[in-house]
Amino acid sequence: MTSPEKTELLVLPGVLTADQAAATVRGLLAVQREDGAIPWFRGHHLDPWDHTEAAMALDAAGEHTAAERAYDWLARHQNDDGSWYAAYADGDAADVTDHGRESNFVAYVAVGAWHHYLSTGDDAFLDRMWPTVYAAMEFVLRLQQPGGQIGWKREPDGTPVDDALLTGSSSVHHALRCALAIAEQREEPQPDWELAAGSLRHAIRCHPERFLDKDRYSMDWYYPVLGGALTGPEAQERIAASWDRFVVPGLGVRCVVPNPWVTGGESAELALALWAVGESDRALEILQSIQHLRDPESGLYWTGYVFEDEAIWPRELTAWTAGSVLLAVAALGGDDATCSVFDGKRLPAGFEPDCCEGSAAQ
Repeated sequence: MTSPEKTELLVLPGVLTADQAAATVRGLLAVQREDGAIPWFRGHHLDPWDHTEAAMALDAAGEHTAAERAYDWLARHQNDDGSWYAAYADGDAADVTDHGRESNFVAYVAVGAWHHYLSTGDDAFLDRMWPTVYAAMEFVLRLQQPGGQIGWKREPDGTPVDDALLTGSSSVHHALRCALAIAEQREEPQPDWELAAGSLRHAIRCHPERFLDKDRYSMDWYYPVLGGALTGPEAQERIAASWDRFVVPGLGVRCVVPNPWVTGGESAELALALWAVGESDRALEILQSIQHLRDPESGLYWTGYVFEDEAIWPRELTAWTAGSVLLAVAALGGDDATCSVFDGKRLPAGFEPDCCEGSAAQ
């Protein structure tokens, strides 16, 4: 049962009432399978990143047992090399629909595991998950390039894809810092991870040329901030530089410019990034602007809205969209575990080389 105390932290004016928050949590629980897996929606596939985001939302709502089942699913289905596949069919974990192994998908278990530990204080859980987190991070760091960026994935035959995505690498940066926090808590220092995190942050801040050009995607805009690589004035400047390109007042955030399509997940993640840099008022406005995506019957959220056609599209109520909304609301509501994971101030930073003056990512 959702904790009333936790539900109160998920109340936000113009976004969620207590009853609405509880309905959204029930909607997420209805998507989760008995084995702990959380697909996009029932009958669709699961990917490890979105599965973890939904699990974090359950923890933010006080549903710790359900969240732990989600992490146990990851531990049981981890590949021998520390990875997970990019997509699993709903209903049968053995039915893999995408045998690629994406670096940011694999790394995100560290963010979720640290969030769950901060939510519960469960040392036994952290001990149990440590081998899973360790193996996952080692898989990811074998894809790190000499310039610090993280290669996108390994193909099904094991061939590494050395091209790096800014969004993915920014997410890995966040995961590395959470993994370092876990290592510190366990008193098992990982100096190689510290060096890797610093090198990755340096690449994100100072060398945009090391990443594929995906400037049309809003995630490439805000993820260096959400992943904690850009902070302070750098973060604020980046947000300001592309605000008008991506934000549609009253409707949310475009997924890709110039497409007339706003999406709930990107909007909620931008709100979380705004909160992290101290812009809570704008974060609240963004969350309020996407309430047109809420389905009152299920408590879940439609993935997106094509505003030129005034049409919901696709017709999918995705667990990860609801999860991203709940996490953003939890941060704004002061949930300590969520704040600790996303504010960037309480995570190890790693060792970063000096950035060349004037070359910081814009």
